[in-house]
Amino acid sequence: MKVLFLLCLFYLFLGANDSAGMKDSALASPAPIVVEDTSGMSKEAVREEAKKNDAKVKKKEELNTAIDAMLDGSFDELDKKEKTWEELSPTPKNYDWIQTKSGEWFKGYIKAMFDKKLEFDSDEINMHSFKFKNIKQIKSYQIIGVNIDKVAIFEGIVRMKDDKITIIQGNNKFEFPKADVVSFAHSGNSEKDFWYAKVSISFDWRKGNSNQADYSAQGKFKRRTAKTSLVLDYIGRYTSVSDIDTVSNHRFNEKFDIYLDKDFYWTPIFGELYKDKFKNINFQLTGGMGIGYMLINTDAREWDITVGPAIIFTDYLSVGENEKSKISSFSAELSTQYKDEVTKNIDFTYTYRFTFSDHISGLYKHHMLVKLENELTSWLDLDITSVWDYVYNPRVDANGNIPLQDDFQILIGLGIEY
Repeated sequence: MKVLFLLCLFYLFLGANDSAGMKDSALASPAPIVVEDTSGMSKEAVREEAKKNDAKVKKKEELNTAIDAMLDGSFDELDKKEKTWEELSPTPKNYDWIQTKSGEWFKGYIKAMFDKKLEFDSDEINMHSFKFKNIKQIKSYQIIGVNIDKVAIFEGIVRMKDDKITIIQGNNKFEFPKADVVSFAHSGNSEKDFWYAKVSISFDWRKGNSNQADYSAQGKFKRRTAKTSLVLDYIGRYTSVSDIDTVSNHRFNEKFDIYLDKDFYWTPIFGELYKDKFKNINFQLTGGMGIGYMLINTDAREWDITVGPAIIFTDYLSVGENEKSKISSFSAELSTQYKDEVTKNIDFTYTYRFTFSDHISGLYKHHMLVKLENELTSWLDLDITSVWDYVYNPRVDANGNIPLQDDFQILIGLGIEY
């Protein structure tokens, strides 16, 4: 069975590599096509075309300003208006520029826009996530791939103002409503341009009448392109009292999504590695595939659901006489995540994953996580997380001990984004 499990994982891995080119999948519609720049022009030449486009926009703005001045008779204010427009509309040189609804301009590098959040790296504010609805203008220096809902992915220089986004390729430009943007990411030459990370750590150490060490950590690592998202998650906790372990559990998750449109996504592979010595689990490995749908997809709230089959392989630390310590089984997985922007600086996330398998693998279990992220600075959060893990049929160990069905944890730590 172990060999079968590994073969199935290998098949899923192949499916992840081939899924972008699938055209007749029974589970998903074709992935978005990519409209690349075929003009043969260099990146610098394309940027020059973008400057020409900016000049046309500027002339149009100046003409409108002159007409307004003529209509209301405020000719003395004309020079002032033109100067203000010049100052508030910087030219991209080696950097991207974004403007928020408050009128502030930021210089730096656009990393990506996913889940209606624009990730922006700046020397002044470091890595920061702006809500996409609060972005008024974008002037990119980089080549960016923009995923337009139910159309294609367009790679080029990006200009966005108010409710319209323009992608410039050579002598061509494509215009779409801002509302049709699913995601976008820097089409960089460096692998690090595709990644985002956040790590939250809490540590408590006491020595004296009682010696105790407590450690908890969470990590989220994302690799994003205009049409795919790879998410790696870790959550773990360890406690030792007088050199005796009292808590030790670790959970690693992987999920690879391909965006089909604004609401549907295809997950050719997801996986989990779980360890908990006090649940008699040396390690438990899960691998599967699924398809997902966005039930709610607004600027302030998101709610998605993913379903699909999986395989579970479990290695127990100890079992009764004549019982197998290594078992595998097929399972059905259902997961859902709800995100809510509670206030400007507080985000709420609810994650629930349910697994139904055969009796020897636990019959059914769930992993539930509730998290509040409190933004202290542009790169530092105070994270409060509660976790509830449940197994209906925990495995009895060699001494006849039955692990408890429920495990509850509360984790408080500082989260750093980069």
